[in-house]
Amino acid sequence: MPGWRLPRGSEVFRTCPDVLFIFELVFGGLVWILIASSLVPLPLAQGWVMFVSVFCFVGTTVLLFLYIINIHDRKISWYILDAVYHCIAALFYLSAVVLEGLVTNIMDHDLNFTQEHYHENLVATVSPPVNPPVLTAPTAC
Repeated sequence: MPGWRLPRGSEVFRTCPDVLFIFELVFGGLVWILIASSLVPLPLAQGWVMFVSVFCFVGTTVLLFLYIINIHDRKISWYILDAVYHCIAALFYLSAVVLEGLVTNIMDHDLNFTQEHYHENLVATVSPPVNPPVLTAPTAC
């Protein structure tokens, strides 16, 4: 595919769209930590948010490792895998934002939760929207 190359070896840390893998790991880890440390008023919704966070963190780590060891050999199937993974991850994160926003809204109107719990969940709600643009940039570039 002319004009679009998958990263190879240390290129992952030097090229523009590929360096975003590092940001994916950092922000994905932060979301994971925020969800794990927040209060759980609605376990099913926050369970999905935690699954999304862990799935995307592990998926990005595996993809980054495979690119570093140059296992893809620039085959067309790896371009498709890269695009599909980033699209699925972006959709997962957007669904997680909606569910975490719902939980935060419930906490805002429930008197059993402190402002500290509400603010923790608010930050956990605001953090995932950073990831979809970071996730889709390698696919779009």
